[in-house]
Amino acid sequence: MLQTLFLIPAQLGGYPVFGFGLLLTVWAVVGVALLAWLTWRQGLNADTLGYVPVLLLLGAIIAWLLPTICERTPDGVPIGLAIRGYGVMILLAVVAGTGLAAWRARRVGLDPEMIFSLAFWMLVPGIIGARAFYVIEYWQPKYYGPAYAAPGGSLPKLLGEIINVSRGGLVVYGAFFGGVVGILLFVRKYRLPLLALLDLISPSMILGLAIGRIGCLLNGCCFGAVCDHPWAITFPVGSPPYQSQVERGQVWGMRLSADPDAQPRLLAVTPGSLAAHAGLKADDRLQSINGHDIRTAEWAFAALVEAFEAKKPLQIKVSGGDAVTVPAITPETHSLPVHPTQIYSTIDGLLLCLVLLCYSPFRRRNGEVFALMMSIYPVTRFIIESLRSDEAAVLWTRMTISQNVSLLLLVVAAALWLYILRQPRGVTTASQWAVLSTRS
Repeated sequence: MLQTLFLIPAQLGGYPVFGFGLLLTVWAVVGVALLAWLTWRQGLNADTLGYVPVLLLLGAIIAWLLPTICERTPDGVPIGLAIRGYGVMILLAVVAGTGLAAWRARRVGLDPEMIFSLAFWMLVPGIIGARAFYVIEYWQPKYYGPAYAAPGGSLPKLLGEIINVSRGGLVVYGAFFGGVVGILLFVRKYRLPLLALLDLISPSMILGLAIGRIGCLLNGCCFGAVCDHPWAITFPVGSPPYQSQVERGQVWGMRLSADPDAQPRLLAVTPGSLAAHAGLKADDRLQSINGHDIRTAEWAFAALVEAFEAKKPLQIKVSGGDAVTVPAITPETHSLPVHPTQIYSTIDGLLLCLVLLCYSPFRRRNGEVFALMMSIYPVTRFIIESLRSDEAAVLWTRMTISQNVSLLLLVVAAALWLYILRQPRGVTTASQWAVLSTRS
């Protein structure tokens, strides 16, 4: 785990870097140079002007939002902007995926410049979709409550937390849906064959996913459930897995639901643990912890964290039973061993990328590579999701949001295969791609 790679200082030579400072000056110079180069190359057309809103948005982020997400001293003085391992790996994922797609485009006769343009069209809606999916899922506990409703909260602080993707918080399926919107708009604008283009970029999408999951490992998110396998990994104090294990009582040998709104009922108690020796058992409903009334799992989370940090024993009252005492524990330096689900996902992505690349020369119809990706990835994602413990089940399905979406995508994949197999055999040839590149 390596959340922060380095820190960009808030000042250089006495001048501010963020806000109305040095970075905004660099933005202005580069923006003007880029627009001038595009105008010289292709004229002041719609494509050139299409960069203006993005540049303005970037300038607004530098001027007003970056200062709100800078690291600060306890008295509020800006220190600098932390460059997170998660954000760097997401950037590498985009670069690698775009490079692979451009290389494959050149081989089939499509101008690689089209791929670079497509990457831009997919990147913005993809990030928006990925972030929106996450923010909606964790709106109350991670965003609205702490950044706006809590004392000291404000709208700029809330917006800063929402856009601060370098700390983590991108959902793959949200990126997929957002990226698809970008593809559809791109295909409509440049009149390209949708299924053939999807075949071309499918391996790149999966490669980007595989690299991005390394960022999850560095960040400590998307973590797995506790296990005792030889390849299990641990995370340091303060990491998301460590915090989750404290909140859910796993450090004492019991386990609550990850859903903060769930009933405070023990899902399991580890045999031989402190909780088991105290007489707690699975399905016990917690009524109070150290004098705090417990009505939901979230209330139990807060009481357990308080006792853990104060190194206090747990005085637990359960429904229909007497109060029991769970001894205090000394905080460990690392979490309990968990499944390295981030590594599982990276291996899964690399293998699937290889399968798609190997299958591509043998496809008989446009869309088969994309349909194959849509058939395999939801299955492997569903399995890996069952080994994770960072997301709670939703609705009546008793499955996570991603598992529900995986099942939905399998239905879409089946419909897509039915459509593709009814089409006449034949794929877009290199000569056809060359013509399309010229026309676009």
